[in-house]
Amino acid sequence: MGNHTFNELRSKYKTFIYEGFTAQKEDNAINITYNFKIENLCEFHPTLKVNTSNMDIINPWNEGAGYEIIFSMGLVELVSYWKSACCPKVRIECGALSEEDKLWWKKLYFNGLGEFFYRNSIETDFDSFMEIECAERKTNTPFDIKTAGLNLIPVGGGKDSNVTLELLSDLKKQSRCYMINPGGARSRSAACAGYGEDEIFFVKRTIDRELLELNRQGFLNGHTPFSAVVAFSALYCAYLSGGEYIILSNESSANEANISGTEINHQYSKSYEFEQDFRDYVKRNITDKIYYFSLLRPFSELQIAKMFTKSEKYFDVFQSCNLGSKTDVWCADCPKCLFVYSILSPFIEPKRLAGIFGRDMLDAEDMTETFKGLVGLSPVKPFECVGTVSEIVYALSLTAEKYKKEGLKLPVLLKYFSENFKTSEIAGGESMLSELNSEHAVPEKFKKYITEMYNYVSASN
Repeated sequence: MGNHTFNELRSKYKTFIYEGFTAQKEDNAINITYNFKIENLCEFHPTLKVNTSNMDIINPWNEGAGYEIIFSMGLVELVSYWKSACCPKVRIECGALSEEDKLWWKKLYFNGLGEFFYRNSIETDFDSFMEIECAERKTNTPFDIKTAGLNLIPVGGGKDSNVTLELLSDLKKQSRCYMINPGGARSRSAACAGYGEDEIFFVKRTIDRELLELNRQGFLNGHTPFSAVVAFSALYCAYLSGGEYIILSNESSANEANISGTEINHQYSKSYEFEQDFRDYVKRNITDKIYYFSLLRPFSELQIAKMFTKSEKYFDVFQSCNLGSKTDVWCADCPKCLFVYSILSPFIEPKRLAGIFGRDMLDAEDMTETFKGLVGLSPVKPFECVGTVSEIVYALSLTAEKYKKEGLKLPVLLKYFSENFKTSEIAGGESMLSELNSEHAVPEKFKKYITEMYNYVSASN
């Protein structure tokens, strides 16, 4: 069914066009509207509104590097609209790309749509899924820009970015939080870390309703590489304000595939591979004065969970459940909630943890199938930003041990876990809290924060 629909749509709607964009500066914002079209179907006009009310703009907002970044933000936005009909040709009419850059964008689209292809039963390959047609950029020349020594810290409202905010608390004066569509846990987390409204840069992103209408009509829909939207929009704010570092909170676990034996990764645009590719693209085409890296890349989700629990002030403000994001609650009924609950369970007392989520998720028998996916008893790991199977298994073994030591009755999922995993299968897990992933790009000046975190998470409690 999936490939049938895919091929039908591609034969009917052959060309997706990136016609251009309009950008206007007001007193307190830069308004950007992108103009996309699927030939013989419809037009899309998504918008980005960059708040500048608290920003000292030191670089030209729509010239040189500014134009190049706005153009690039459109290239990453377009994939959300392209996927509705998966047109075989993408024609770009408002900018130029080298052959190397075309391959760069195809790689992001193809890998970032891995889950989309899988869930829609689409069989395709890198060469044939899309052809990019545009003017050829003969030379890649980065622009000379001004800098002001600022750090931008993207904040998603979950435990990871809160750990980064806390680690970098001594750099608050030269740092700004960055977020897309502020509010809820994102804004609460920034406030909890001591950032006032004048220290938060943000962009309001609006999806064109025409896309939602196509989804309603049965056109293709699914996951796209959202973290790439964060990357390019944060880059624009860093460029405008003189930011030198964009400091992510992506962990080593983001590199693991969701489907055994494949490279299908829900978190591709959070992976180290994308991080490296993004740095290369920016340095080649835009500037070598803004550096994008993840402070938490040396660590696993398990280590981040332990570090997070050091700062109890965030317990009642953080939230990273996608299903509950509209109402700003943990839904306590999805893979993300079950994962976060499980990875925190060794470090937070059961009643306190259940209070955060609204129920004891390790006692949620209705989530047994999801639980199997998280602990590797199913070949498909849930398509969510969740940790590796091995660290979840070790976290649950610590929790089960804690329950047994305190003479507590095992909740239903923890009982199921204990019955299905032998001690020998978990042996050696204790090293997970003392490991350090060497595959990272943390600059020398930030390595002291890695040392600080490592000393805490590797210490036995």
